[in-house]
Amino acid sequence: MIGRRAAARVPGLLVLALLAGTGGSFAVAAAGPAPVRTFPIVYLREAYPGPGIMPSLLESQPDDLGLAGAEDGTSEINTTGRFLGWKFKLYEETLPAGADVAAQARRMFTLGPAVIIADLRADDLLQLADSPVGKRSLILDIRTSDDSLRQQDCRANVFHVLPNQAMRTDALAQFLVEKRWSRWFLLQGPTQQDAVYAADVRRSAARYGARVVAARSYDYNPGSRRSDTGYQQIQTQMPLATQVGSDYDVLFVADETDLFGDYLPYNTFDARPVVGTQGLIATAWTPAFQSYSALQMQHRFQLFAHRRMAERDYGGWLAVNVIGDAVMRGRQTSPAGMRAYLRSDNFLVAGFKGEGLTFRSWDQQLRQPVLIAQPLMVVSMSPQNGFLHPGNTSDTLGFDQPETQCRMAP
Repeated sequence: MIGRRAAARVPGLLVLALLAGTGGSFAVAAAGPAPVRTFPIVYLREAYPGPGIMPSLLESQPDDLGLAGAEDGTSEINTTGRFLGWKFKLYEETLPAGADVAAQARRMFTLGPAVIIADLRADDLLQLADSPVGKRSLILDIRTSDDSLRQQDCRANVFHVLPNQAMRTDALAQFLVEKRWSRWFLLQGPTQQDAVYAADVRRSAARYGARVVAARSYDYNPGSRRSDTGYQQIQTQMPLATQVGSDYDVLFVADETDLFGDYLPYNTFDARPVVGTQGLIATAWTPAFQSYSALQMQHRFQLFAHRRMAERDYGGWLAVNVIGDAVMRGRQTSPAGMRAYLRSDNFLVAGFKGEGLTFRSWDQQLRQPVLIAQPLMVVSMSPQNGFLHPGNTSDTLGFDQPETQCRMAP
């Protein structure tokens, strides 16, 4: 059985002598006939408050979400590294909630730039990226899906592993248009996150020839979730919220905070599918995915972590494999050299999705197929057949080069 744990807890002052390798190479010679070089990877996260009451008792928020994927990935690349003279070591640092990330970066990385897997929200990620040491580091973002971080707020030192929201709504839009379900009713929650997602839905509709024929904002009070008659209130409220005069094919829900979206299937006024942030979703990974040898990967992760692999776990696993490829195949060991390699035509990483994955040079978003999934089954994968692109069909998802607002300094 594969055991845990692969990550070491970072000391209070993360000096990490390993990071001071000769010429920025991070190489540390070990005794023995075949020198083994140790390469450090820092997993940086913050102890954000939990999501509160989950809509379903079947849902959970593991304490090691994301980290377990990175640990599993480290264990796997060390299997290959053993034959090539490399040992990868994962250092985990959890910042307290509300921490000043820039100040913490100054405290931790006293000897200079590092290779960092960032499990941080957008504002904290930007603090890290804009800190003096962060600007010279390689940062792999495994948490955010914010369009702004791939557009006007992009950074040259940040590479994004998970799909952004525009990629997700485009993936759903391609599937719906292929099904000829082109008339959408958009139900939008009360938060700014919901507004951004709703804007992406409208963008995807215009891009692929669909129409938002009706739209409504909805603010649901979740107080009835645990009451004895809660299901009766939900069964009454959801049809009222979804009763519109226009005929439509699909209800597209924008509920990023899981306030009400999970209550919509089978409770709508009209008998229509529910897609978007709940119902049929677009995701980088799901425990239900088993094609392209993903079944074996799911099994290995369950043996390692004793639970199923969530999307952020996949992001952590994939980020470690990106680093491993840059070091062992690309022969890059400095953050600057690795950044250049990841943007080059020589980089390609396997992601169990039927094709090699690469980073877009214009916004450093990892291009990849996106899964269209319901809770227990993968329904499809986008890009759909027939959606063509002169370069890479995965660039039909999200912001293509002519659309980008990202202007990165060298």
